[in-house]
Amino acid sequence: MKYLLASILIILSIVSCNDALLVDPSDQYSANTFWTEPEHFEAGLAGVYNSLYGMYNLFNGETDMITPNAKAYNEANGTDAIANGSALATTGLFSSLWNNAYQGIGRCNTLLDRLENSPMQLEESQLIAGQALFIRSLLYHYLVDHFGGVPLILETPDPELHGRLPRTEKNIIIDRIISDLDRAATVLPIRYDQAGLGKATKGAALALKSRVLLFEERWSEAAQAAKAVIDLNRYELFGDYRGIWYLENENNVEVIFDIQYQVPFFTHGFDHVSKLLNRPAPLKDLVDAYLMIDGTSIDESELYNSEKPYENRDPRLHQSIVVAGYPYNGQIATSQDVVTTGFGNKKHTVYKDDVAIANVVANNSELNIIIMRYAEVLLNYAEALNESTGPTDNVYWALNEIRKRPSVGMPLVKQGLTKDEMREVIRLERRVELALEGRYYSDIRRWKIAEQTNNSPIYNAAGGVIERRTFNSQRDYLWAIPPSQIDLNPELEQNPNW
Repeated sequence: MKYLLASILIILSIVSCNDALLVDPSDQYSANTFWTEPEHFEAGLAGVYNSLYGMYNLFNGETDMITPNAKAYNEANGTDAIANGSALATTGLFSSLWNNAYQGIGRCNTLLDRLENSPMQLEESQLIAGQALFIRSLLYHYLVDHFGGVPLILETPDPELHGRLPRTEKNIIIDRIISDLDRAATVLPIRYDQAGLGKATKGAALALKSRVLLFEERWSEAAQAAKAVIDLNRYELFGDYRGIWYLENENNVEVIFDIQYQVPFFTHGFDHVSKLLNRPAPLKDLVDAYLMIDGTSIDESELYNSEKPYENRDPRLHQSIVVAGYPYNGQIATSQDVVTTGFGNKKHTVYKDDVAIANVVANNSELNIIIMRYAEVLLNYAEALNESTGPTDNVYWALNEIRKRPSVGMPLVKQGLTKDEMREVIRLERRVELALEGRYYSDIRRWKIAEQTNNSPIYNAAGGVIERRTFNSQRDYLWAIPPSQIDLNPELEQNPNW
């Protein structure tokens, strides 16, 4: 995929020219001359992937800072305001998601429409279409998850046609997402050669389908989609949990879909803010959720020592979170390294515990941002099966695969659990395994427990109250439609109580 990044520069030369004397200038592209060669469609596809960079804040763990998992070091994007209940409809994160998602959807639609009369061979055309359908489905998934029903647009953007569309019912959008993912899965390959790293695959389409169906509580279908990913025999858990996010392990066997970065073309600042500014900064509630190595909680285990609270814990704790007094970046971390909450984030950073490297320059990180990995599929499978048929052997198998990861080695899940008991095990396992990856905020809302988890104080490592979180169950399960969009389109109805 990275070979396509430079191709995006081609798109920047596409112009829309209204000058009658320069309808089709020979020294630059126009709408009439661009979509005429196969390489134009490859460049258009690069533009589709490029739209994901604008969704960076939604993919990199930003929303964990609206949960008991983490806190931001500053007010950027409004995560603190959303978390403490003071967000306005004009909050930046709301408009960022809306605008960037629809920009990407517009690119997908334009490419799909142009493919209908492309000069490409059918197989090549279908391969590009499958990728565009996957990206469009991913973007609509994030829109629906946060806003509910939104305008469903499936054609090249046209203000006359789409400028006053009302919101489409959520179930209609979901059905379209599933239909598009099914179509994508039939034409996308299981894998590409080296030049195609980062492109959407059959596994990516099926994995997203399992997530969407899980969120809709279509349990049996979600389990089937997750099992289809498992049965591809394409993915497996990477042996080193921390190593999933090392630069040298990019595109490893666990990664199903990620956003590709490459210096100097496309970079981000996550290494910088995580190392120096603790964003997201983990909270005590998340740290306390990690089990002891005997498989019991800190309240139950005889191994727990309040004088040494971070000893004998699930190894994923120290593989995910910087704790003062323990190694990080070739030295022992101090409280000055984790000033926001007393804890720091390791995920989506290149820093290792036993090797010191210079701080990555701000906005110069090139570590890929993982959107879906195999562990999530196993968790989707376990949850969907438990909800549809109870704690079967396959539920235990999926969870124990995750716990048996070589660098984790946690005890297997206790046998004989009821469906309700297994549900709690799955939810905890999901929280810990996917911590700080931008999943938990969606989980607590779809589980309808956010009014419990987000209506309480949050604490730093010393047990001090930082602030109080507030969640209004009559409003906060959905985000506000940006008022600027309602000004442009009065047919859009605002979500309740915003």
